[in-house]
Amino acid sequence: MTIHTTHPFLEPEGDRDPVRRLRGRIGGTVSLWTAGSAAHDRAGLTVSSWLVAGGEPGRVLALLDPDADLTETLLGTGRGVMQLLAWGDRDLADAFAGTAPAPGGPWRMAEWVTTGHGPRLAHATTWASLEVESAVEVGWSSLVTCTVREVVVGDDDDPLVHRRGRYLPPAAT
Repeated sequence: MTIHTTHPFLEPEGDRDPVRRLRGRIGGTVSLWTAGSAAHDRAGLTVSSWLVAGGEPGRVLALLDPDADLTETLLGTGRGVMQLLAWGDRDLADAFAGTAPAPGGPWRMAEWVTTGHGPRLAHATTWASLEVESAVEVGWSSLVTCTVREVVVGDDDDPLVHRRGRYLPPAAT
């Protein structure tokens, strides 16, 4: 095995997508979106391209992979849960992103609370129950707009923040 100091599949500097590079410089708190009810039809996806819009009701907008199981389940059920991840959830984030192994699946890596909107990470301190309002194709993504039905805002001591392709340690945020 060879240890690389850089990403082994990184495209050469001149071939990199400038829009993706711009997006990577925005950075933000990493969320985990979940949907479905039973063990056989639940889905989850790590999402860092999302924002909150104030109003009555409030809304959460996310750019989701149109081919992801989460997108299909969320749009099919019309309901989901968005929870913010903490620094200690890095492995869970990578497992749900499909970038790290999860023997037995990512659902075995944490405890979950069953809700009417989907599974909720038991230790999440900040989360929202969502209902899908609309979904449209935008570039290579599905822009999904959800209304907020319930929101819990807890302590945010060690948020999981992603910028330029890596997680930032709590001291850097």
